[in-house]
Amino acid sequence: MKIYKISQKTNNSDYDTYDSAIVCAESEEEAKIINPGGYHIWHDNDWYFQFADGKETREDKDNTWARPEHIKIEYLGEAKDGLKKGVILASFNAG
Repeated sequence: MKIYKISQKTNNSDYDTYDSAIVCAESEEEAKIINPGGYHIWHDNDWYFQFADGKETREDKDNTWARPEHIKIEYLGEAKDGLKKGVILASFNAG
């Protein structure tokens, strides 16, 4: 597992958006589809909100993050053994 900084400037409405996050993932491609909010998953070329019971609903518009092709990625290093895949730290701009 590796640690990456992911960031975006595409969806930057100044408030209620994530601008970056530190994530643990197997690859850059996997890191780009981690949503900093933790409740959205990427598949079928769109973000889906995932409920606690595992059900999903397609988001008409996710105003908090950007599509994977707009994500800038920076490799930070190797993850410590046992670190789980996902968000380690996220930067959210509350409104």
